[in-house]
Amino acid sequence: MIVVAGEALIDLVPSESGALAALDPRCGGGPYNTAVALGRLGSRTAFCSRISTDAFGKALIGGLREAGVDVSSVQRGSEPTTLAVASIAADGSAGYSFYVEGTADRLFSAPDRLPDGTRAVSFGTCSLVLEPGASAYEELMRSASAQGVFTTLDPNIRAGLIPDADAYRARFKSWLPSVSLLKLSEEDARWLGGSPREWLASGPSAVVITRGGDGLTAFTRDGGEYSVPGEPVDVVDTIGAGDTVNAALLHGLAARDTLSDAGPAGLGADGWGELLRFAARAAAITCSRAGAEPPYAHELDAF
Repeated sequence: MIVVAGEALIDLVPSESGALAALDPRCGGGPYNTAVALGRLGSRTAFCSRISTDAFGKALIGGLREAGVDVSSVQRGSEPTTLAVASIAADGSAGYSFYVEGTADRLFSAPDRLPDGTRAVSFGTCSLVLEPGASAYEELMRSASAQGVFTTLDPNIRAGLIPDADAYRARFKSWLPSVSLLKLSEEDARWLGGSPREWLASGPSAVVITRGGDGLTAFTRDGGEYSVPGEPVDVVDTIGAGDTVNAALLHGLAARDTLSDAGPAGLGADGWGELLRFAARAAAITCSRAGAEPPYAHELDAF
């Protein structure tokens, strides 16, 4: 079982006409997209979050169930669903404005235990910024790591939600001893400061940097560095691409039985090449369609 912990929200995405008045509601949020992508790839997955009982919340739960994701660890609340208004640039990259005051996912509380058979837990994005939920997710991350569970982190920086950048950067560094795999974009890496080798020295077994259309690079604690190019694709938008990479990496590591502290380093050049190419293909498919629509396993087989 792979558990994804974090926010679920509604992305309001411009329609094909691009008119601001025509915003298309899409289920989203980095952790939510990761869980859906894992389910579509065929991994046994559970989602751990707090989701509203409003109409948007019902749609979010429905999307998880449709992807085969276990929702028994989802907490429910009558508070409204978080909204993110997306703006799409000419190159397909997305920017966001958030409506987060008093929303359900901020009131998450750490569960007493993880689902039976949990092998990995994934964290990231807004859920590690917005209190009081952020402290609860942090508590879950530290406790899972202490129990020997493989943990992944994608900071997925949303600078507009971070009131004190230096405080967040210090908090990020404090998480690293509890992180097995750190994945982040080039933009996030620049914002955070530091380098893959510095982060590896603090705890993770591997760091994966995404470079958009230029591909992905993995760095491992034993000094390894492995890169693959991006997959050529006509980009509609990049919403959910990084989340798809998260899912593909976790799915691939689980398939190779390498969800352990020593596992990533043991892949070697061939193993990392296969895994990164798989992640690049999955992300390319997501980029080829509007909104966060990660691929199913059969689509990757045909790509």
